[in-house]
Amino acid sequence: MYKIISWMLVVVWMVFIFYLSHQPAVDSNQLSTNVTEEIIEKVEKVRQDNNWNIPEMNHIVRKYAHFLVYFVLGILVMHAYNSSGFSKRKATVAAFITCLGYAISDEFHQRFIDGRGSQVMDVIIDSGGAIIGIIVWFFLYKIIKRSGRIPD
Repeated sequence: MYKIISWMLVVVWMVFIFYLSHQPAVDSNQLSTNVTEEIIEKVEKVRQDNNWNIPEMNHIVRKYAHFLVYFVLGILVMHAYNSSGFSKRKATVAAFITCLGYAISDEFHQRFIDGRGSQVMDVIIDSGGAIIGIIVWFFLYKIIKRSGRIPD
């Protein structure tokens, strides 16, 4: 049952990524602009600065979003392979290949969405997020294992 739940979380997260990627450029840009404006509003409470370049900040937020969603995907996929009985080495390779394959297919999918396109740099950012997510999974696994919640 635990293995099934682990894979269900992976599928739900992939559907979420697909949903975000399936938005036309206008809608996607509006969503990220709203997030950017919220971030700026929070930062301005700490540091007054009226020289924000919204389009530049929006671009940065969008790239961080790519990294973050694939960071989470890396953790989830690594956990799912591990819970399926893969050795750590095989799980790591399989998790990275899965995340990379999904990033490539996601960028390809965006070619068919109004105003969107494929970018190799996004695949690189996505892959970097997945790699860091996989590494973080190892740290979390060790911490949980030391706590005695995972048997040897």
